[in-house]
Amino acid sequence: MTSLNANLNPTSLQRNPGIQLDLDWVMSSQANTSAIERRANALAARRSVKKDHQIAWLLRAISCIDLTTLSGDDTACRVKRLCEKAKYPVSRDILQASGAPQISAAAVCVYHDMVKTAIQALEGSGIPVAAVSTGFPAGLTPLNLRIAEIKASVAVGANEIDIVISRRHVLSQDWNALYNEIASFRSACGDAHMKAILATGELGSLRNVSRASMVCMMAGADFIKTSTGKESVNATLPVSLVMVRAIRDYYERTGIAVGYKPAGGISKAKEALTFLSLMKEELGNRWLEPDLFRFGASSLLGDIERQLEHQSTGAYSANHRHPIA
Repeated sequence: MTSLNANLNPTSLQRNPGIQLDLDWVMSSQANTSAIERRANALAARRSVKKDHQIAWLLRAISCIDLTTLSGDDTACRVKRLCEKAKYPVSRDILQASGAPQISAAAVCVYHDMVKTAIQALEGSGIPVAAVSTGFPAGLTPLNLRIAEIKASVAVGANEIDIVISRRHVLSQDWNALYNEIASFRSACGDAHMKAILATGELGSLRNVSRASMVCMMAGADFIKTSTGKESVNATLPVSLVMVRAIRDYYERTGIAVGYKPAGGISKAKEALTFLSLMKEELGNRWLEPDLFRFGASSLLGDIERQLEHQSTGAYSANHRHPIA
């Protein structure tokens, strides 16, 4: 993957400004389902990395997690606890036993009403706050309200905005409508990075996933993300393979690097290692950094902590010893 990593580093990485909608390019996007599933199955069946190598990979996974709370019963206290966990995701004892430095999560993701609370709790940490927006999770509120919601979160300090696309545009193949919608969201985000949630479990086919991914990137998405976490089917390896290959195609043609975020359903450390392997093999090492790769999976952190503790003690601890918030 040398060509993908050439001249691409944190200081040269630019945001995705988007390009004009190219329907010929969009319609040329295809997905060979049987080949995709074979490749995905091969990745999942591989032997995981072990011992010191596994520790390094798991620590990298933690640094790419967006710790998230998106429940109707969220409170300021819960968000503050989550922010503390983002700052110190692994206990000092485990880190010292592993010989690892102090690390932090990639971001904290909340509803708009909790953005101010999260910003205050994370002050001085350098950890960004992401807000879900645009009528999350269904995305069916009026367009003017969805745009206003973005602007409201940006105004109070959100660094990242996770928007949801209108699935109906994909299902009806109305690519112009999808492009215009995402472009309007991108404009409303201003300096805040925009992650476009495709809700892939509701798009009907892998070909639709591929084309929707391309349209979102053309419209200026800085990240493309699988799911809201509320669908019946969330992040899967076949869907991820389709989306990261769309990212590769977009980068090779435009020179613009777009990030990827699998979200929902990833709860085990072994699964995280498989997703990291996918990114390394399909896009290269540069896409193993949190500015280009995120996990939307808070429960994943607890299992990674258990695995790290096992490395140092030889025993697995109970889940309740590693609360998220």
